[in-house]
Amino acid sequence: MTGYEVLRVFCGPDGRYGNELGVVRDGAAVPERADRQRIARELGFSETVFVDDPERGEIDIYTPTLRLPFAGHPCVGAAWLLGVDRLVTAAGVVGVRREDGLTRIEARPQWVPPRTLRQYGSAAEVEALEVPPPGEWIYAWAWQDEAAGTVRARAFPGRGDGIDEDEATGAAALLLTARLGRALTVQQGRGSQLLTGLRPGGSVEVGGRVAPAQRTGGVGSA
Repeated sequence: MTGYEVLRVFCGPDGRYGNELGVVRDGAAVPERADRQRIARELGFSETVFVDDPERGEIDIYTPTLRLPFAGHPCVGAAWLLGVDRLVTAAGVVGVRREDGLTRIEARPQWVPPRTLRQYGSAAEVEALEVPPPGEWIYAWAWQDEAAGTVRARAFPGRGDGIDEDEATGAAALLLTARLGRALTVQQGRGSQLLTGLRPGGSVEVGGRVAPAQRTGGVGSA
């Protein structure tokens, strides 16, 4: 039996919401990718992260159906939990910093898997959207206040794996920040908040609040 815990990543200013993340702290107990994929599928979170080396910040990320070289909310959640100043992912080394109760990661837009960034004319249009059919990963967004850099967004992974809508998606916010070339405050899902910024050398920072979801458990590892 392999233990796991659950975090809420990118909580709103009131501490609520955030995207749930499954964390298997003892990734060494599940060395095979096939077993990790099965556990991620059984847990059913949009992403589950396996910690391979807590001191070096080595992590491995899975959705219910596939392995990801990089993803935003697993990196932010793992950085908060492990207290490290960097993470090592399959895509590369992710920088970490903490400020004013926020955990921020720095990564390259090229690491993000393909996403369709679809702009709408108003926040109300985004909020009224129905979940689209599977087949395309869509990040629907609109300006709340363009001058202030505030955005309303929703994310539809389109994988057909039971996750019809992601509550908060750091990688998609990172891509949008790179495209727009400016810092953003993103209100996503039911009440999550992501803050982004540009970094030297073409990297982008994304961060937010993290809190334990106050539930843990175990799952078979073989």
